[in-house]
Amino acid sequence: MPRYQYQPFDYVTPPELSGEAGARRKIVIVGAGPVGLAAAIDCALHGIECVVLDDNDVVSLGSRAICWSKRTLEIMDRLGIGERMVEKGVTWKVGRLFHRDREVWNFDLLPEPGHKMPAFINLQQYYVEQYLVERAAEFPDLIDLRWKNRVTGVEPSADGVRVSVETPDGSYEVETDWLIACDGARSPVRGMMGLDFAGRVFEERFLIADVEMKADFPPERWFWFEPPFHKGQSALLHKQPDDIYRIDLQLGWDADPEVEKRPENVIPRIEAIVGHRDFTLDWVSVYTFQCRRLDRFVHGRVVFAGDSAHIVSPFGARGGNGGIQDVDNLIWKLAMVVKGKAPESLIESYDEERIHGADENILNSARATGFMTPKSETERIFRDAVLDLAGEHEFARRLVNSGRLSRPCSLAGLSLQGQGEGVGQAMSDAPVEGGWLLDNFGGRFAVMAVEADVPDGLPAEIDRVIVTADQSRRGNAAVLIDVEGLVAKRYGAGTVWLVRPDQHLAARFDNPSVAEFVAAYERARGMA
Repeated sequence: MPRYQYQPFDYVTPPELSGEAGARRKIVIVGAGPVGLAAAIDCALHGIECVVLDDNDVVSLGSRAICWSKRTLEIMDRLGIGERMVEKGVTWKVGRLFHRDREVWNFDLLPEPGHKMPAFINLQQYYVEQYLVERAAEFPDLIDLRWKNRVTGVEPSADGVRVSVETPDGSYEVETDWLIACDGARSPVRGMMGLDFAGRVFEERFLIADVEMKADFPPERWFWFEPPFHKGQSALLHKQPDDIYRIDLQLGWDADPEVEKRPENVIPRIEAIVGHRDFTLDWVSVYTFQCRRLDRFVHGRVVFAGDSAHIVSPFGARGGNGGIQDVDNLIWKLAMVVKGKAPESLIESYDEERIHGADENILNSARATGFMTPKSETERIFRDAVLDLAGEHEFARRLVNSGRLSRPCSLAGLSLQGQGEGVGQAMSDAPVEGGWLLDNFGGRFAVMAVEADVPDGLPAEIDRVIVTADQSRRGNAAVLIDVEGLVAKRYGAGTVWLVRPDQHLAARFDNPSVAEFVAAYERARGMA
């Protein structure tokens, strides 16, 4: 019996079926998983109404995505649930790699202090969805979350989309200016539009087992190549909340998924790892390695995000994290378009930037798959030689690949960004007096002057922030005190930055003129 107690959400008859006129909607989101719910909350934070349609009435079955990266936690913090996730989750930053019965090396994913959020937490997807649903309920006038509403048809037009929906009370149609498809790897919306993924399906399967037990394994990521308890294959161990451990075991392509999921076959495999102790199977699944994506994420007024747009093999935690970063990129742009503050062509930059991110994730995932599951004797000899050398030699450690863990991709060189060191990166956090740097950015464009002045005469809609170690500093902007000097260290004293609503750095200046800054602002909104 699963440890998590699933509570069905209430189905409510849609207004279109209760005699009310169905008004055209600004945004309809399909899918109430982490990606769709994050998109809805971000819409609400921008003051935009949306409807969320989901064919189910519970959070995800099974732990599914469990590893949430620092960047995703920073996004979730902006959306209002980051601290709650960290409080419940298992924080970790150390990974250990083993070859057979020998530890090859270990690594620290966040060696420097001065960040609000940890490198990673492990937290089951059902908790993340629960927290997002509860957060969405705080916006009753902006988020219309409809359970048991299954999308059965999508008819795009030049200026919107007609969506057909089936419910327990009958069928209805809703018209929307924009449709965001966050309906997962088997996306019905993608199928209705006749779209398909391109990429690779690898001839490899892995078993996922969530095991509830009392154990003293530390909160670290342990990965084995050819362990004694699972000879010739690979294995992974992660600790989750509630005394649950995630165990991944390579099965090989010839394994029958339904047979492998049977308890009588899973339990002996688990005992080989943890010994003969009391444990309970909480959830079991089998997955196939895939690295695929849509050719385009934007199809007129239909936009794809998360697994509906791209799918990667799970090692590296790039699926769920990539999906959250998709909507972090998308929603501020869509909000500006909906409000008439940017041209519709700005949405094309979502296609440009998130395809860039997806390709980076796919490349890393495909390389990890090749290293973990060599398909020829030559590849295996190379892999084993690298593992043998990695214990003593730094150059070999850089070649070891058990899944390069999720990091935000740089947008440097893409169309909305300027030039300069650091431009295109997501902001790096740092302590400031009374809190954290990132708490003061996000949702709006901003100028950040680090031990510098903010130019006078900037557009009124741009937030202004000065960061300084000078307690007496005053100016034409909000002043944050750089209590440990880390902001100046990480951004450079005397620099002025244009910060996007998604906390990415769009431009860097030394003593910019108003005209230079406004030109960068226009480019970052897709106006140039």
